[in-house]
Amino acid sequence: MTPGVSPSGNCGSGLPLRLTAAPEKNPRRDREQEGRGGQHRGGDASGRDPISGEGAQAWTTSTGRAPMAGEPYGTADDGYARRVSAIDVLLAELDEWAGAHGSAPQTHRYGSGPEHEADLLLGAGHGPHRVAVLLHGGFWGARYTRTIMGAMAVDLARRGWATWNVEYRRVGSDGGAQQTIADVRAAIDGVRELEGALLTERLLTERLLVIGHSAGGQLALCAAAAPAVAAVVSLAGVCDLVAAAEEGIGDGAVVRFIGAGPQQRPEHYALADPLQRLPTGVPVLLVHGDADTRVPVHQSRGYAAAAQIAGDRCELVELTGVDHFALIDPRTAVWAGVADRLPALLG
Repeated sequence: MTPGVSPSGNCGSGLPLRLTAAPEKNPRRDREQEGRGGQHRGGDASGRDPISGEGAQAWTTSTGRAPMAGEPYGTADDGYARRVSAIDVLLAELDEWAGAHGSAPQTHRYGSGPEHEADLLLGAGHGPHRVAVLLHGGFWGARYTRTIMGAMAVDLARRGWATWNVEYRRVGSDGGAQQTIADVRAAIDGVRELEGALLTERLLTERLLVIGHSAGGQLALCAAAAPAVAAVVSLAGVCDLVAAAEEGIGDGAVVRFIGAGPQQRPEHYALADPLQRLPTGVPVLLVHGDADTRVPVHQSRGYAAAAQIAGDRCELVELTGVDHFALIDPRTAVWAGVADRLPALLG
């Protein structure tokens, strides 16, 4: 199956998927990951994880082995749709890729709490650089951190962007809908208030691009009204919290995030649900694979239709055979196609 853009829906031009090789295993890296206490690891004592909703299984292709060089990389058929233990492998690989291809970011504080941090990575060249604010996923849970977006930050820096990779309070780390949304807003204000003449001269902070993946897509769409946000990109985003709660997406993650179901706390859903916050008033790009088993593509389809009715400029790019994580992996042509579209969003 050749990945591409589905002919249905309101889609833009295709984002073809090329062939790349999966990186080799690195025992030293694996030991270092374990030594860090498994900061990426999800799941409880039973091995169940809200990211996948399934027990731990090895990463293999449909033929029962790991992908080899020259095989498709990023589609549902080639084993890229990894389960719990394989998600750890993927995130460790992305950490290693980021370390091999970019410099270490500068960590700044935007608030007083322990989670109020963001990593700044300046783009290649002297600038001034456009700024992309990155919001990670993980179904709003404390188990997953901004390191998920580290490889994306490095790739964007190589393309000339400055990136502001945000941590925020999450469920299990004093977070919840109100706190988390407030943190994102504070972090966006924080990048505009960075001190130092040399630094501020290299950053174009008057027109920010906000990019969110999965649960971070929900946060990005909710941040559209913040000052200086000029455009939003949602990658496999949770765009309709009511539907996500009713369907139990993320093993009940939405109810944990909000603190109750839609019938019990409708006012909290009104605050945090991107669908109920339309119109955004800024351009929005939604990218979603139709092989996504964690956040189904109808989340983006419904939002795109409602956004257009509300008068927003909203485009949905729907990718055939692409799963949840290929969209944030700079080794895939799926991500390269997304990255190529970003400059036009800021005009």
